[in-house]
Amino acid sequence: MAELSNEELNERVAILRKLRSLLEQQRAKFQEYLTVLEKQQDSISREDTEAIMCHAELEQQVVKSIGNLQKVIVPMSELYKNSSATHKDICDQSLENIQDDLDRLQSKVLLQNEKNRELLRSHLVAIRAQIDNFKNPYKNRQSVYAQSAHSSGTMIEINA
Repeated sequence: MAELSNEELNERVAILRKLRSLLEQQRAKFQEYLTVLEKQQDSISREDTEAIMCHAELEQQVVKSIGNLQKVIVPMSELYKNSSATHKDICDQSLENIQDDLDRLQSKVLLQNEKNRELLRSHLVAIRAQIDNFKNPYKNRQSVYAQSAHSSGTMIEINA
C-alpha cells in the first residue's frame, strides 16, 4: 500500500470536507423543498390560490438551488472517488449515510409532489365542471344593453 504525502492527504481531506458540506447543503435544500410541498398541499386543500402561487414560486427557487448544488456535487464526488481510488476511509461511510438520507428525501419529495399534482388535477376538474354549469344570462342577446322581453317599460316618470 502506497503511503500518502502530507500534501495529498490534505488535498483529500479538503475534498472530503467540501463534498460533505455540499451534500449536507443539498440535504437541507431537499428538506426545505419537502416542507414547501407539504405547505402547498394545505394551500391546495384550502383552495388558497395566492398561497399556491407563492409556494410555486418558492418551489422553483428551491429546485433551482438544488440543481446548482448538483452541478457542483457531481464533479466533486468524481474528484473524491479519483483521489481515494487507492485508499478507503471511514469517511466513505459518512458520505454514504448522507447520500442515503438524500435518497430518502428525494423519494419523499417525489411522493409529495405527486400528491400535490393529483390534488390540483381534481380541483381543476371541479372548477371546469363549475364553469361548464355556469349560465350566462346574456348568452342569447344581441347586446348586453338590450332590454329583455320581460322588462320592457312603457311609461317614464321625470321629476324636475
